[in-house]
Amino acid sequence: MPILKYLKVHNISMTESHENNGSENLGAVPESTSANEKNQKNSHLIPRIVLQLVSFLIIVGACFFGPAGTFNYWQAWVFICIFFTMMLSISIYLLVKDPALLARRLDRGESRKDQKLAILISSFLLLALFLLPGFDHRYQWSNMPWFLVVVGNLLFFVGYYFNFKVFQANSYASRVVKVEKDTQKVITTGPYAIVRHPMYLAIIIMFGAIPLALGSYWSFIPWFFLIFLLGFRTIDEEILLMEELEGYRAYMEKTKYRIFPGIW
Repeated sequence: MPILKYLKVHNISMTESHENNGSENLGAVPESTSANEKNQKNSHLIPRIVLQLVSFLIIVGACFFGPAGTFNYWQAWVFICIFFTMMLSISIYLLVKDPALLARRLDRGESRKDQKLAILISSFLLLALFLLPGFDHRYQWSNMPWFLVVVGNLLFFVGYYFNFKVFQANSYASRVVKVEKDTQKVITTGPYAIVRHPMYLAIIIMFGAIPLALGSYWSFIPWFFLIFLLGFRTIDEEILLMEELEGYRAYMEKTKYRIFPGIW
C-alpha cells in the first residue's frame, strides 16, 4: 500500500546500535575536498527524498480531501503543514548529519515472513486511519471541538520529536528488521533507557494524535488495532535481536519494558 510507504512510521525496525564512524580524518586530504566527496556521495539520496515528499503531499491530500468531498477542511490543511514540515526538517537533518541512517530509512526490503504479514495488515489499518477522517468531516459524525484538534496537533509534534530523538540515539533505526553484526551494538542511553522500543512508542503517540488533529473520533478504531500489531512486531523483532545482537539479553534485563513505561 502506498500509504504505508510515505506515512507510516509503522514499518519500523527497532534494532539498537552505535554511531557510525564516518568522521575519520584522512590525514593529508584537505577538509574541503573530503566534504565535497562526502556531499557527492550523499547526493543520490536527494532525488529519493524529493520523490518521497512530493508523493506524501499527493497521497495524503487524496486520502483527506477525496473522502471529504471538499478542500474546505481546515483541520487537514493544518495537519498536512505540520507533518510535511517535520518530515522535511528531519530529512534535511539526516542528510547532513547521518546519511547512513537516511539510506537505511529509505530501504524497505523486509525479509522476515512474519514482519511482511504485519506490514500488509498495517497497510490496511493505516489506510483506514487516513481515510476515515475525510468521511467523518463530510458526514459530520464527530463534531469535535477545536481545542481537541489543537491538542492532537501538539501531541503529534511531541511524538515526532520523540521519534527524532530516537534517530539521534540510534543510527541503525532502519525500516526493516535486521542486525548488522560487524558494526551494530546495543544502545542503552537516551530514549532506549526508558523502553526497549522507543520508536514504536513514538509511532503510537503520533498516530494516536491523528484522530484528534483531523477531528474524527472514529479514526481511533484502526489506531487501537495498530497498537496490538506493533506489539506483535516487537515480540518478533526481539527474537532476532536476542539471537544476533550481542548484549541484547543483558539489555532486556536492565530495561524491563518494551514499549509502555511501567506497563509492558
